[in-house]
Amino acid sequence: MRNRMIAGNWKMNETYTEGVALAEGLAKELEGGTGDVDVVVCTPAVDLKGVSEVIEQHDAPFALGAENVYWEEKGAFTGEISPSMLTNVGAKYCIIGHSERRGYFHETDEDVNKKAKALMAHGIVPISCCGESLEVREAGKHVEFVVDQIKKDTEGLTIEDPSKYVIAYEPIWAIGTGKTATADDAQEVCGAIRETLAQIFGKETADGIRVLYGGSAKPNNVAGFLEKEDVDGALVGGASLKADSFAAMVKAAM
Repeated sequence: MRNRMIAGNWKMNETYTEGVALAEGLAKELEGGTGDVDVVVCTPAVDLKGVSEVIEQHDAPFALGAENVYWEEKGAFTGEISPSMLTNVGAKYCIIGHSERRGYFHETDEDVNKKAKALMAHGIVPISCCGESLEVREAGKHVEFVVDQIKKDTEGLTIEDPSKYVIAYEPIWAIGTGKTATADDAQEVCGAIRETLAQIFGKETADGIRVLYGGSAKPNNVAGFLEKEDVDGALVGGASLKADSFAAMVKAAM
């Protein structure tokens, strides 16, 4: 049985002070607990320590996540952050392969694969993103495109505990555009992702890996996605920047 997951991606928003306030607000909104739903807050690097302290001080029912990582342990990589640095501030999860990283910073599937391996070696759960552009979608090649990403991103991975690896399907054309894939659109691709995982890792492992939907997911539409067999939660952008809206999505998943 897969626990549902609602993960927030703050992107490049919230100063240290603002991030602490947002985390405190979320802790208050969720003080009654989250049931069987795993909640993750992925913050900019400068906010990680502050949010970690909020989680500890308030015994908050959500885990800390980062938005990016580099695969080397240490060295002359100015501006990068290593897995051990994330572990040291309490991060349990890390987003990798987000379309904005791929698009703006030219990250490749090979980069995503290296990051996943580095994170898992340090006990951090990757939230590995995949998704197609509008051009690919309109050409009817979206399933083929995403399946190819999954194969490359998971190459050589060993997954002993399927709860320790998460995939987030985010159609690029639905991120920050106001456009949203339908629940059936999400199920089509998420189902294909799970079938591909079964081919790579075996059905038992594939059945335990959570596949999230992202792309303009909001409190008023998340329930429809969660009704689908292969959609296990959401990776949330803008709606995660308000404690009440993010908490509403968590409660919709409970």
